[in-house]
Amino acid sequence: MRLSLHGLTSSDFSGALSGFGGAILLQPLDLLKTRIQQGDSALNAGNTTIIWRTTKDIIRNEGIKGLWTGTSATLVRNVPGVALYFTSLTYLRSIMAKSPYFSAHQQHNRDSSKTVLPKLSSQGNLIAGATARVGVGLILNPFSILKARFESELHAYRSLSGSLLSIARMGPSELMRGFVASSLRDAPYAGLFVVIYESIKRETKSNSCVPAYFIPTAYAVGIHSFSAASAGAVATMATHPFDVIKTKMQVRSEDKYRGFTTTVMRIFKAVVFSSLNSQQRGAAGFFDGASLRMSRKILSSAIGWAVFEGMLLFMQT
Repeated sequence: MRLSLHGLTSSDFSGALSGFGGAILLQPLDLLKTRIQQGDSALNAGNTTIIWRTTKDIIRNEGIKGLWTGTSATLVRNVPGVALYFTSLTYLRSIMAKSPYFSAHQQHNRDSSKTVLPKLSSQGNLIAGATARVGVGLILNPFSILKARFESELHAYRSLSGSLLSIARMGPSELMRGFVASSLRDAPYAGLFVVIYESIKRETKSNSCVPAYFIPTAYAVGIHSFSAASAGAVATMATHPFDVIKTKMQVRSEDKYRGFTTTVMRIFKAVVFSSLNSQQRGAAGFFDGASLRMSRKILSSAIGWAVFEGMLLFMQT
């Protein structure tokens, strides 16, 4: 597959559109996740109780609009982030498809239509997804910090530009705060996601009674949404502990949350302390907010990939 300038522009536009839609619709889930994960001590209530209590506190103090706190920072991070990710992923896959080591040698005739993305082997998809996600994460890490802190009530930030400048004045280490945890979350997440997404999409189309050359666009979009939602659910649970670590590192200013190892130990100690007090959470401290993140990832993946592939198909035809 030859990637043209038009292809890059299409990837940029469709990626930005999906990032915008996901950010606006799903911000409350992101906000609740950050508020739950930012705490210092282990939570001893049920997951549903914690979510409901946090939601009521936000609405009582800030009104319904409070559930969309930090939306502007999320848009600044996610719109270019999703656009860059989809564009870089498409570009990497188009390059890797030329290599006999990464290209999909099998002729999947039943999977030959209603997709404009180059086909890779599972190893190729894993490497492409992980590389694209970590690369974008490196570039936009300062904006990830900004997003997390706007969502948290631990920082009294007023404006996006002023807040970013205040972070930048603290030096490169502050701008890259939480990047190691983000990479350990994003690399396996993106790699697993692309592998699972392509596998489910291929199997769904292969088992369909509709001939590949006759698959309507609406049906193809449905397949993309289902495949992305399934992949998002699996990849989210496999990588969630690193999301908890990243959030604490980026929103907490204490020294004990400055390094990756010290943050892991702090969460672990909170879990041990909880167990000694007969709360029996086990390793649950590393899964705070997991249901919220899974819900968001399932929905954002279904929306994002359906819009991305759907827009590319529309622009191609």
